[in-house]
Amino acid sequence: MIKNKKGNQTIVFPNKPVILSTASVVGKKEGKGPLSQWFDTRLEDDTFGEKTWEKSESKMLKAAMTQALQKSGRSKEDIGAMLSGDLLNQLMSSSFMARDLHIPFLGMYGACSTMTESLMLGAVLTDGQYSDNVMIGASSHYCTAERQFRMPLEHGNQRPPSAQWTATAAGAMVLSCGIKERQQIIADEEGNTKIPEIVRVTCGTIGKIIDAGIKDANQMGAAMAPAAVDTLLNHLQDTGRSITDYDLILTGDLGYIGKDIAKDLLVGAGIPKQELDNRYDDCGAMIFEKEQDVHSGGSGCGCSASVFAGYVYKRLIKGQLKKVLIMSTGALLSTISPFQGESIPGIAHAISLETESGGACV
Repeated sequence: MIKNKKGNQTIVFPNKPVILSTASVVGKKEGKGPLSQWFDTRLEDDTFGEKTWEKSESKMLKAAMTQALQKSGRSKEDIGAMLSGDLLNQLMSSSFMARDLHIPFLGMYGACSTMTESLMLGAVLTDGQYSDNVMIGASSHYCTAERQFRMPLEHGNQRPPSAQWTATAAGAMVLSCGIKERQQIIADEEGNTKIPEIVRVTCGTIGKIIDAGIKDANQMGAAMAPAAVDTLLNHLQDTGRSITDYDLILTGDLGYIGKDIAKDLLVGAGIPKQELDNRYDDCGAMIFEKEQDVHSGGSGCGCSASVFAGYVYKRLIKGQLKKVLIMSTGALLSTISPFQGESIPGIAHAISLETESGGACV
């Protein structure tokens, strides 16, 4: 029997690596959304002072990584590996960021599921004591994604109601095999001060590729929803848990349409709708207001990365959440596959984050 595996798809981290710090950088539109207060940096200009959108995205990712490292109390020399990915060809944003930071680098690609894929493998490295500290990150940019996967902005093409808005955002984390020296103090909404909670990665469920046969690149949420459902159901089966054991279950970027499809599928699988209404949400449905004209909501690697690094982590250290299941979702199409007549495979990976006072996952 494999020691650190539970069920068919879930791996357990017995040493429960600690997320020391996070950082999030978002664009102008995201900075005006409902989660604005939770992000560390909100840009006034999505070019970020660069001449191209691609360089802007890489600069955002570098800023998030640098901020997370500074807040962790660790130095570059303390980091054994940096795991990061994005949507651009050959991981351009991550590669150029890693070139500048000069830290051992592992490029990751899981489309928009990259953040949890990187976090899971980073937890393997730290839990297995292959590295004391690792950095995790992911990014996306509306303008770079449109240019690569759809049409350049200059075309002014009309987007159908089912289309999603790729988030201009980046998120980063520092993960450690040890407990952070908790000396800083945080304040809650009432101004009361407290020592922040320690957030641990306790287990993760590796997703399977699920292909619903969808070929329309403007139906990303529908393409990814079945994969999210499959991963969640397998996670619950492997761990013997119910969704009521979590304060929040969050998918990465299904958007409004994909979120509704996922809920319908989960209800069909026997999970009570009221429990889903109380605990389940999607980053793509949270990061923008519907009035911001994003059609079916947000998407992109940076969507879940910034929401996890901002909203989720900060609520965990404040004690407002104790157990969270995060599932970044990815649509595994490329710029080439649609021309081959291929459909859009979906993937989702789940990670359980829990505070010291929240108990153990498994």
